[in-house]
Amino acid sequence: MTIQDKIAQGKVFLGIELGSTRIKASLIDDTYTPVAGGSHVWENRLENGYWTYSSEDIHSGLQACYADLKNDVSERYDVTLANIGAVGISAMMHGYMPFDKNDNLLVPFRTWRNTTTEKAARELTELFGFNIPQRWSIAHLYQAILDNEPHIADIAHITTLAGYVHYILTGERSVGIGEASGMFPISGGCYDTAMLAKLDKILNEKGIAFKTADVLPSVMTAGGRCGELTEQGALFLDPDGDLKSGIPFCPPEGDAGTGMTATNAVLPKTGNISAGTSIFSMLVLEKLLSRVYPEIDVVTTPDGAPVAMVHCNNCCSELDAWVGIFGEFAELFGIASDKSELYEKLYKKALGGDSGCGGVTAYNCLSGEPVIGVDDGRPMYFRTPDSKMTLANFMRAELYSAFAALSCGMDILFKRENVTADTFTGHGGLFKVEGVAQQLLADALNTPVSVMKTAGEGGAWGMALLAAYSVNSGGRSLAEWLEASVFSDMGKRTVLPNEKGTRGFEEYMIRYLGGLDAERCLGK
Repeated sequence: MTIQDKIAQGKVFLGIELGSTRIKASLIDDTYTPVAGGSHVWENRLENGYWTYSSEDIHSGLQACYADLKNDVSERYDVTLANIGAVGISAMMHGYMPFDKNDNLLVPFRTWRNTTTEKAARELTELFGFNIPQRWSIAHLYQAILDNEPHIADIAHITTLAGYVHYILTGERSVGIGEASGMFPISGGCYDTAMLAKLDKILNEKGIAFKTADVLPSVMTAGGRCGELTEQGALFLDPDGDLKSGIPFCPPEGDAGTGMTATNAVLPKTGNISAGTSIFSMLVLEKLLSRVYPEIDVVTTPDGAPVAMVHCNNCCSELDAWVGIFGEFAELFGIASDKSELYEKLYKKALGGDSGCGGVTAYNCLSGEPVIGVDDGRPMYFRTPDSKMTLANFMRAELYSAFAALSCGMDILFKRENVTADTFTGHGGLFKVEGVAQQLLADALNTPVSVMKTAGEGGAWGMALLAAYSVNSGGRSLAEWLEASVFSDMGKRTVLPNEKGTRGFEEYMIRYLGGLDAERCLGK
């Protein structure tokens, strides 16, 4: 059967992921291979002290991404995209979107990037005996209660960005268990009832009318069906009217869950690292951690297994800015540089730098970074008087800075909890230049790092896989299905840590940790 026939007959699956800088769609066929894609570039904005995307941005961006996908299908295959086997929606995890009973958004979407919920996160962590990071939905809700924000009285339900888009398209107020685990702690496949009771007691004392479980979306695991595309949803996504209603949807997931799926990292001792605007590691646990660590979230895989997550707000943005500056420099000399070529040359130049960056140290904190105790970030760099300030050392220091905060959290797992990882699989924009970030990350973590040939496909592809799994699982677990149907012959490249590189990163981290007080001071 040709791809044209598969598209015409609906033997394709769609994943859409709303990331920090790009909304991306991935259409795969019944061999789970990408056959078409679409994207739309967008940016968050800082308004009234909160990082946000407007409702208009969300709606128009989603429609633009789908239109780009539809156009790609038409240009490649001369077919109009009208029927799809199953669809899945993913987005940046966490954040806060509260609605009233008439579905009016009560405050602008507050994204994961905000570090405005320190008091709430601290109190909830103490109350539950379970780490509640600032970006979690329940921290945002409780902070709004502590601050006596007027909208609290009108809340009928809260959700995440993925949950919101899923509701627009299907009318279902549900999220996947991985996404739910970034809203409120999970136990036994649902929200932890003991923790709900503890919080409700406090809310009642504060005069809050609702119970927490009543305003949270329901929880579903991978493999389940979670509504279908309504007529209104179909017209919203495709105003041309070609897209058919009635298409089944899988549970919406966060970018952590799609990253685990896209890297086949859902079994114990497997992990993945997503590196884009933010960076986070996910390591599936064999057993729960012995104690609470503020640097580590405990979330779940899309099928409910416990995962240790180290999430850092900053990764590639400062690197991107420096690449842009070097591009401007080239233009001064009349050299038109392709952006991809700039990244290629500058990243590979970093490999030739001294393993400890020659005394050059960088901080990539555009926003706050709770893992290292930075409330309000300031990008900066410093170098020792005897440093070797070369382009290679500078670029290597900037790349190291993308991993530095992450390594602080991973050290807790490796050194305090004696957690082991067979390998990590990297994906996201940082790994597009082959072998560079992958090698430096392996050195930083002293652990093998793999990159699959699909690394550039990212979360939208992972979401498309979850959509396909919801109708094609055949009763198999997610891990069994991924291994047998998707990754059995998937090509990947694995690099081992280099002893010299590992020592160099340790040298770098001594300077990095030693200068953190200056980073914190600049943000005050």
